[in-house]
Amino acid sequence: MSSPDSRRLVQKLWNYCDVLRDDGVSTIDYVEQLTFLLFLKMADERARRPLRPEQIVPDELSWQTLLDAEGDALEVQYRHILTGLAREEGTLGTIFRKAQNKIQDPAKLKRLIVDLIDKEEWSSTGVDVKGDAYEELLAKGAEDTKSGAGQYFTPRALTVAMVDCMLPTPDDTITDPACGTGGFLLAAFDHIQRHHGSSLTPDQRRRLANGAITGTELVDGTARLAAMNMLLHGIGIPNGPSLISVRDSLSREPDRRVSLVLANPPFGRSSSIRMIGEDGRSTREEREIERADFWATTANKQLNFVQHIASQLEIDGRAAVVLPDNVLFEGGAGETIRRRLLKQYDLHTLLRLPTGIFYAGGVKANVLFFERKRAREEPWTQKLWVYDFRTNQHFTLKQNPLRREHLQDFVDCYLPGKDRSQRVETERFRAFTYEELIARDKVNLDITWLKDASLEDADALLPPEVIAQEIVEDLQSALREFAAIADALSAVSSHRDTGPA
Repeated sequence: MSSPDSRRLVQKLWNYCDVLRDDGVSTIDYVEQLTFLLFLKMADERARRPLRPEQIVPDELSWQTLLDAEGDALEVQYRHILTGLAREEGTLGTIFRKAQNKIQDPAKLKRLIVDLIDKEEWSSTGVDVKGDAYEELLAKGAEDTKSGAGQYFTPRALTVAMVDCMLPTPDDTITDPACGTGGFLLAAFDHIQRHHGSSLTPDQRRRLANGAITGTELVDGTARLAAMNMLLHGIGIPNGPSLISVRDSLSREPDRRVSLVLANPPFGRSSSIRMIGEDGRSTREEREIERADFWATTANKQLNFVQHIASQLEIDGRAAVVLPDNVLFEGGAGETIRRRLLKQYDLHTLLRLPTGIFYAGGVKANVLFFERKRAREEPWTQKLWVYDFRTNQHFTLKQNPLRREHLQDFVDCYLPGKDRSQRVETERFRAFTYEELIARDKVNLDITWLKDASLEDADALLPPEVIAQEIVEDLQSALREFAAIADALSAVSSHRDTGPA
């Protein structure tokens, strides 16, 4: 973060998190409570401003009622506000949906309200300052591995590099069907502001703020963080329609087609439904997604997101999606989907990502870049350009985190906005023809050609702590695979137990 004011705000709010952690309030719970209180404070500031005051919440649910309450009455009033606003529609309803008070000590809640939040004028603070401060808080929340919040957070360096390749414009309709806290949507909005801000028409500004940029998120708590994140960056209206839909993107066909999709769908291979039997035992049943617009029926969540995103694009629409390795080589439905993607879409670029860059350990992932095209007999993919950013690259979240400059060579090779026929092969960047790809066993796109230096040269061995971290990540990845198998076997067993006698 570049702004001293942003850092001051973050430090002020963050210092209090340590106090609440002793009461069992997790990092992400703390950020969630800040979301509720910041919204109420900003609504109060809008209601009191001298020019064009705007009433967003009813008086009986206002920020002032929290300032006036003391002791147990404060906690009662706070709960009353949360339940009352949860019944509202639009952005209000999204932010307060299923909201609960996680700060049980009225004295600590009072200090948070009076000393930390009320003394700041959030509405008069620049959009960049309060938006950057909130994003920094979300990043800190993602570092809390116990909460699992990291699975909703894509490294900012990767997010920005992907957006820099896709070059979003003021006329794009942009969405993320698994938006987490909204990182991709905000990076796209920021790119448009920086590159087109001075030339935006009033209509384009209104469109960008009120519906051109949308997201979908399954988890209530994460959706509220995304909605608040968007508001703090100037996207959306506090008492207007919500730009974040709270639902399962995979449950139905897209409501509308878009020109740009940016996404990092959640990790975990299979979709499942939790079932409670008459004996109280819990089982998980793998859930295959059947949709008329899908090429193949599968329970693999990532393969279904590939199909969903492909279906969501309008003609000439483009997508950049973070996906795990299994999407590149899995047989059955995976092969069917890869064949269709190569033939009916222009799957033009694949970025192999290094390990150690995600908060969730053991993740081996890639970014797929593709475009939707009109129907024709000949395959649309002529060349798939693969950039190997994994071999001989080693990052850790603490000692050697991924930075935007690490991805600059890839962005340069990508040639954003230029004809891909001008691309040039390098040591890490190679092109493979459609014929070469189709000839591979099961159309396996997990392609490597670089030699791992540490396997050939003992002097090139990694430091012990990096080796240890890679072992941990490989084990975590294997455990997730075994967990998926165990869930599948459990589902089969439960079917057998409940079948006809």
